[in-house]
Amino acid sequence: MDLLIDIGNTSLKWVTSGSDQALPMQSLRHHGGLPLDLNAAWEELPAPRRVRVSNVAGRALGEALSRTCRALWGLEPVFAGVQPRCGGVTIAYAQPERLGVDRWLALLAARRIASGPVLIVDAGTAVTYDALLADGQHLGGLILPGVALMRAAVLSGTQIPPVESGGCRDLWARDTASAVSTAALWAPAALAERLHQHLRTQCGSQPELILTGGDGERLLAVLQHPARLVPDLVLQGLALLA
Repeated sequence: MDLLIDIGNTSLKWVTSGSDQALPMQSLRHHGGLPLDLNAAWEELPAPRRVRVSNVAGRALGEALSRTCRALWGLEPVFAGVQPRCGGVTIAYAQPERLGVDRWLALLAARRIASGPVLIVDAGTAVTYDALLADGQHLGGLILPGVALMRAAVLSGTQIPPVESGGCRDLWARDTASAVSTAALWAPAALAERLHQHLRTQCGSQPELILTGGDGERLLAVLQHPARLVPDLVLQGLALLA
């Protein structure tokens, strides 16, 4: 059994694979350190054969994870690193190591599950957009603040009272808190649709739109274009490396 771990900017997610007792994706918020509940959750796992990790949360959290894996199972985790060409994907960046490893793993997984061009939208702490052609050529991508960050930026830079609101499904909000929250959700969805249209024109065929990340389901609810929600896309890419 392999233990596959995705350490994002906000959450730590994991799955097990390669055995009849494979577990579905689990998730905990890490707040910059290993969650207190993590040891208890992992002590219930059968000892893994290997531990593979995607980490964009910094070296300190990676080192803390390594100490935990050594203490629990005597294993040294293997941290994924971006490769210019791998799994049929060619990275567009002139310096591939500057591409987030989570974005790279999402590209590997999308290449496996999509039959043609694809736009990947990872709606997490930041919202990332990556375009991939049918031949595996990565065109590049864009990055926006995530839904919560966008809302926080408006509230911190204005005199708008920080009243909680989940937003509204109707485009036109009827109070200020909903106006901020709704715009913070519709803005990344609108960019996804604009980029999807641009990619369709550029490649001459209909791209697939794949959503992942903690706010992926919320974006799916307001998108006007059909999309596929794959919450464990980064972990699927990590499984391909394994």
